[in-house]
Amino acid sequence: MTHKHHLDEIDLKILDIISQNARIPFKDVASECGISRAAVHQRVNRMIEMKVITGSGYNIDPKKVDYHTCTYIGIFLDKGELYHKVARELMSIREIVECHYTTGQYAIFAKVYAKNNEHLKEILNDQIQRISGISSTETFISLEETFNRQVPIYKNQE
Repeated sequence: MTHKHHLDEIDLKILDIISQNARIPFKDVASECGISRAAVHQRVNRMIEMKVITGSGYNIDPKKVDYHTCTYIGIFLDKGELYHKVARELMSIREIVECHYTTGQYAIFAKVYAKNNEHLKEILNDQIQRISGISSTETFISLEETFNRQVPIYKNQE
């Protein structure tokens, strides 16, 4: 087995395979990697403990559950040090699925799913813009998600 905090070529190959298909059986991963199914299981568990692999579950198509408007919102703060307070309040808005503290024009950049434009207006006016410390917002509606993927896993070139 590899060192607890080091990923070797087999770990990277496993990550590459499972990042493309999270439902692939470990026996198929084992076959592709030339190791036993038990070894794949141990390595995946170790990478979960190391937090290389985070989360698990199913990806839900928002449109199939009636969320038709995907929006990105740039949020301006009165003062940068309000970030943690504002972020805690944003976390309570369930339609916000991502929140990033950023450099550049906005202090916070958030991804929001709404059922439609009217619902988006309610989220913006009745929830986000009422949070103390937010000075203004800028909204970008996504017309289409062209692709969404995991980071690439490259084999070391040693």
